[in-house]
Amino acid sequence: MLETSKQIELIEQLLAIGTALSSSQDLEELLNLILSKSREITFSDAGSLYLIDQRDSVPKLIFKATQNDSLPQATFKEFAMPITQNSLAGYVALTGKSLNLPDAYNLPKNVPYQIDKTYDDSFAYRTRSVLVLPMQDQKGEIIGVIQLINRKIKRDVAITPENVVTVTKTYSNWEERIIRSLASQAAISIERNQLQESIQNLFEGFVKASVHLIELRDPTTYGHSERVAELTVRLSQEVNSITSGKFKSIYFNDHQIQEIRYAALLHDFGKVCVPETILQKRKKLYPEQLEIVRYRFALAQRNLEIECAETKFKQLLNSSFHHHEINNYKLNCPHCESIEKIDKELQLKIAKLNHYWKLLLEINEPETFETKKFQALSEEALIELTELSEYQYRDIDGQLKPLVSLEEMEQLMVPRGNLTPEERKAIEAHVTHSYKFLEQIPWTKHLKQVPLIAAGHHEKLDGSGYPHGLVKHEIPLQTQILTIADIYDALTASDRPYKRKLPVETTLQILQQEASKGKLNIDLVELFHQHQVFQVLGHTLSQ
Repeated sequence: MLETSKQIELIEQLLAIGTALSSSQDLEELLNLILSKSREITFSDAGSLYLIDQRDSVPKLIFKATQNDSLPQATFKEFAMPITQNSLAGYVALTGKSLNLPDAYNLPKNVPYQIDKTYDDSFAYRTRSVLVLPMQDQKGEIIGVIQLINRKIKRDVAITPENVVTVTKTYSNWEERIIRSLASQAAISIERNQLQESIQNLFEGFVKASVHLIELRDPTTYGHSERVAELTVRLSQEVNSITSGKFKSIYFNDHQIQEIRYAALLHDFGKVCVPETILQKRKKLYPEQLEIVRYRFALAQRNLEIECAETKFKQLLNSSFHHHEINNYKLNCPHCESIEKIDKELQLKIAKLNHYWKLLLEINEPETFETKKFQALSEEALIELTELSEYQYRDIDGQLKPLVSLEEMEQLMVPRGNLTPEERKAIEAHVTHSYKFLEQIPWTKHLKQVPLIAAGHHEKLDGSGYPHGLVKHEIPLQTQILTIADIYDALTASDRPYKRKLPVETTLQILQQEASKGKLNIDLVELFHQHQVFQVLGHTLSQ
């Protein structure tokens, strides 16, 4: 019977262990805590801990932790082993029975299990007394096994093969009961930890599936969300590293970094609500529109050719030529000259039509930072565009119709990019869609700012952004970081068929120009440049 003082001490130890187990968030830390506290209570020299892995069709025991006071230098490597009754841990895992062995080297002959002496042989150790217990959760299911080795008489003695018999003893019944109770408590903590990890993995899977869905709808932006998340996280970490200046009091903890990462990964999710035709639009005209216009040009040319043939035929009919004169006409006859003139006029008209088509294809290419075609258009080119808008052809129904419709001309005359104002509004609405979607998720308190951070990635500090025209003090710093990462990747991406990839140097100049105009956080842009945050994507400055 334990003395009262020892009982009180034990109770206090168990309460402290329970508190420690409930507060531990890291699985590896938790397992080592369980093992060390079990050894501490029982004066065990060594011990190991196994978890059962049920993910495969055949469950396995995973060797997760080991400790040895006499051999602190011994290395540990996680490994899996089959669950059979041949090993001590396997027997306990299968049967749920405890093993309390006075001497593991001298086992009864009728037992199925035996000790693996590999460890002892490798490190010149001697395992004697052993206590092996199942770790059962609240449902009574065995989730692991804890194994304690060499119950010492005195806590601080080091064990050798020579003194093991004199300095160790068998585990008592009360120690077995205490550790079995502790193992059950530990199992609940492990289960809670694994459940938390499963929830985390589940949400990670949901986020990845969401990003994949965005990319399915717009394959040309493949990888954009992941790259933006990498840049955003790295820039946030660089802010943490600043010890002076405007960012010296700013520090994002691990939860906030995770919050920023999720916001970056999901910032474009609202694009699932944008019509796919607009998302995948590459030129100013849609492919089907361009094909229809091409058909009209072909029909217009055919009409010119038919009109030319009809004109020549009428002229021949109306001429005073007789049949024998036609066969013997000379090249300098007035009728021949007239026909030649008609042919030349046809070629000029066809050449003009081809020129219009070439001009249309050129204007159909979207404007970018580096092209600026409309600003460079000559007065002559603008006149030609006006002529093209007024050009008519005769359709197959006999009606005169514009070669290029008013709607098509409006699309072609878009001064920047490839979207009309209405299409741009549909694209810009993705921000609102993203917020409404993210707002419906029951975020934990550590992640509750995800919708707000993501929703402002197109806002500008001077109020010129969208959708709400927020100004600097209304935009979270995390969002300002995300905005810079988003712009950088959009400009340097090599997978956009409607724009040319910009060099890192040019992109940095654009970011600095935007910052100098008060649109982006100039301190963040400088930090992004000076600390070369873009290297996280493998980008480097040209030498």
